[in-house]
Amino acid sequence: MSKELTELSFTVSGRISRPIADVYEAVADPAQLSKYFTTGGATGRLEPGNDVRWSFDDYPDIDAPVEVVEADPPTRIVVRWDAEAAAGPDGKSTTTFEFESIDDGTRTLVKITESSWKATADGAKNAFGNCEGWTGMLAALKVWVEHGINLREGFYR
Repeated sequence: MSKELTELSFTVSGRISRPIADVYEAVADPAQLSKYFTTGGATGRLEPGNDVRWSFDDYPDIDAPVEVVEADPPTRIVVRWDAEAAAGPDGKSTTTFEFESIDDGTRTLVKITESSWKATADGAKNAFGNCEGWTGMLAALKVWVEHGINLREGFYR
């Protein structure tokens, strides 16, 4: 007997050849995040209570308020933001960034989990789109932190 699917979520992960504190900071610091991910800029450090917004030049329709639910440096950040076809009544999805020190502290495993969308065609479309976005963010984070290169420049437009 299988359980009915009621909610969609996903996890993407990648390994970055830098210590955990450096990788965490590249996500939490709006100045760094704006260099490789939020191409239209990020305001507010990812800490609870801060006024945080993410904008994307390559997606001009997105100017997203981001609610920081939790920040536990250097291991975890949890944010919530508006999501089309979200399963919850507030219309938001939850994104959790987990950072794990590996290889004697020389590398960091980053896991990004986002939930929750309705188990519908619209929910799947939005979840898959965000999965693509977070995978791209991880790749951009890696080349930014390891090499100082903005991978997104010219990638989407």
